[in-house]
Amino acid sequence: APALLARLLGSRRTCCEARGRVETEAERLQLDQEAREGMEAYMREIEELAAQGNVRAQKTAWKWKVRKRVWNYLEDNNLADFPRPVHHRIPNFKGSTEAGMRLASLPEFEAAQVVKVNPDTPQKSVRVAVMEAGKVLYAPQPRLRTGFFSRIDPGVVPRNKMKFAATAAGMKQFATPMTLEDRTKIDMIVVGSSAVNPNNGARVGKGEGFAELEYGMMRQLGMIDESTPVVTCVHDSQVIEEDLPPAGQGMMQHDVPVDIIVTNRRVIRVDRATRLPKPTGIYWNLLSEQKIAQIRVLRELKALLEKESGEKIQLAEQEEALPPLAKRGQRPG
Repeated sequence: APALLARLLGSRRTCCEARGRVETEAERLQLDQEAREGMEAYMREIEELAAQGNVRAQKTAWKWKVRKRVWNYLEDNNLADFPRPVHHRIPNFKGSTEAGMRLASLPEFEAAQVVKVNPDTPQKSVRVAVMEAGKVLYAPQPRLRTGFFSRIDPGVVPRNKMKFAATAAGMKQFATPMTLEDRTKIDMIVVGSSAVNPNNGARVGKGEGFAELEYGMMRQLGMIDESTPVVTCVHDSQVIEEDLPPAGQGMMQHDVPVDIIVTNRRVIRVDRATRLPKPTGIYWNLLSEQKIAQIRVLRELKALLEKESGEKIQLAEQEEALPPLAKRGQRPG
């Protein structure tokens, strides 16, 4: 499994390597084909691990079928928006700006003082809306590689720079990196999704588990509680009522359900009586050594908790197949 993953990651390439060159439609289609082939290879890997008795793979293989269905549908029907192809990422979609504006009109958003928003492209308009409304913006550092969250306070960013500040480059320039010592209360959480169920709030992301880790750490640190609303904005076609999860399958203990779904057309409020339970913290027994090795802030939190308790935290024993990263294209002209 690790060898296959290494080949997948090693084969990643961009059709437009020359700086600033515009991607052609043929090059975008080539990237799309490569992404689909990588998706098929990864799904075969998951199936092999499941057949070998890997419990994690057995419990999550169905999610990859959902992701494949949604990602292919968005691309095949030209509902996807830059960056494309949308495989192995929180998919951007045509109408994401409208969905973000609709989210910003929610009473929960208007009442919130501090809003945590994922760093993906389809939620860029939400990050801009947070700044325009004079609220405190929290955004996780990409893949939690360099730290925990970044924070932008009201008044820090000039209005004509807010769209830039909502990008990864802008966050580096305007945001203040926060550490695990931060205990700021978060009033609303906005997450990206590949698919969501309006009946039980079940959510499928891009498969790397960062939304779950961020939520678990915030719960562990007391920054949020059960009542903190979790909101997602997606294309209407990403709202799936059937087989999420399939009969005989369930969500993982650490999976984060959503309370509110905002699409390019409507607002859906998940009934609390039928919504799945939210995680209460980090479930270390579900985390692999591979995942811990990738994320410094997670290692720091583990060390902090071990020091406080005087006991060593046990991690998952079984191997985890980490998904390939998204293919990177250039914005079309």
